[in-house]
This record gives sequence, structure tokens and C-alpha cells, in this order.
Amino acid sequence: MISEGLVLVTGAAGRIGRATTAELQKCGLRVRGLDIVAAPGLTDSVVGSITNRDVVRRAMQGVSALVHLAATPDDDDFYTQLLPNNLVGVYEVIEAAREAEVPRVVLASTGQVVWWQRMRHDYPIGPDVQPTPRGWYAATKCFLEAAGRSLAEAAGRSVLAVRLGWCPRSSQQAREIDATDWARDVYLSPGDAGRFLTACVLTTAEIRYAVVYACSKPCKNPIYDLTNARELLGYEPYDIWPQGVEDMLHGE
Repeated sequence: MISEGLVLVTGAAGRIGRATTAELQKCGLRVRGLDIVAAPGLTDSVVGSITNRDVVRRAMQGVSALVHLAATPDDDDFYTQLLPNNLVGVYEVIEAAREAEVPRVVLASTGQVVWWQRMRHDYPIGPDVQPTPRGWYAATKCFLEAAGRSLAEAAGRSVLAVRLGWCPRSSQQAREIDATDWARDVYLSPGDAGRFLTACVLTTAEIRYAVVYACSKPCKNPIYDLTNARELLGYEPYDIWPQGVEDMLHGE
């Protein structure tokens, strides 16, 4: 059972990674982190890049579930950042999961893959809409989702592609969310992110491949359709903007 196995979290030292590893451990799960720096709060931590095949395969040994968060987290230089981290890294992680026969794979995608539906106010946005990626970062996440679908269909694994809302990584981003109506409606608190991704690991629903949206409670308009998340994961958001990041609005 996954609830009795080992969970590997890539990007474990990041903001969502720390929240996720803490929630997984709170639920009694054994957790291993993989990041370019040691993950705080973990005794089992592999340090290295997801582009390094040997490092990734070593981290994947004995794993029952994978939560893949490691990535360049927004638009950046394609050749030096997006290509290695969001394309080559995805290949290495998913191939290692396939070879290790990991039964549950959770992949961190982004709401930016349905950017233009939001811009047109075509919401709530469901999981079956045609992707309309904002830019090259979002396009790499379309690749991630497609790679996950291939793993599910070809190898028979249970794969969830999680289109994450906006979890700010800095006080500047927190102030951007605070100043923008729609951003407060796609806000994802660290606490809700950890609870959501843990629910992805622990769900007993029969899932071959599913797209789910992760966000906290919207302040005004429900931009993302959480029906799938509720039905498959039993997820209900706890927080609403700015719960979870109040301190970031006043600096870090």
C-alpha cells in the first residue's frame, strides 16, 4: 500500500516542497527529498539535479509514490533553464519512475496551461479543455502532462497531473497577488498545497490518469473547477487569500 511505502518528493526544499513533505510526514508517511540542496526537515535527502540520471535513479530506489515538483517555476531562459530542468529533467524523472515501477506518480503542472481561457473569462475552467499555454514555461508543462499520460497508458501507472494555482515564492509575488483580482481567485496557500498533494498520494480512487486543479478558496470567482479534486481526492480548500502568506505582504 502507498500509505505504508516511501514517497519521493523532488523539489523538496522549495516552498511547496517543504509544505508537502511536512504534510506527508504528519500523515505518517516515510519521505525522501531530492533537490539541489538538502531538504529541511528530512533525514532522507538526496542532493543533486534532476538532470543527473544516476542521482535520479538512486533517489527513486524503493519508492512507492512520486511527487514531482522540481522545475524552473516560471518563464526563464529556454536553453539554460527551461530545457534542462523542465524537459530533460522530466524525461529523467519519469523514465526512472517507469523503470522502478513506481505505482503512483503526481506531477506538478500549472494553471498557466489554460491561461487564455482565464483571460477570456471562460470559467470555471475544467480539466478537459484544450490547453492554451501562456508561454514557453507553460508549454513545458504541457510536455509534462503528455509525458505523464504516456506513462499511465503505456505502463499502466496511476498518474495525476496537478495544475497548481499561484503559491507566491516572494513578498513581491504576494503583493502582485494582492493587487490583482483574478490572482486572489487562483491563490494556493502552502498549507492547501501540502494537503492537496498528500491527498494525491493517499487517494484510493481508481485513477489511471487525471488532471486536477489545486487552489485555495477563491475570493470572488471560482476560476478553476475543483469537481475532479473533490471527487477523486476528497479535497476541500481550507485557506483564502491571504491566509498562509500574511507575513509576505510586509516583506520577508
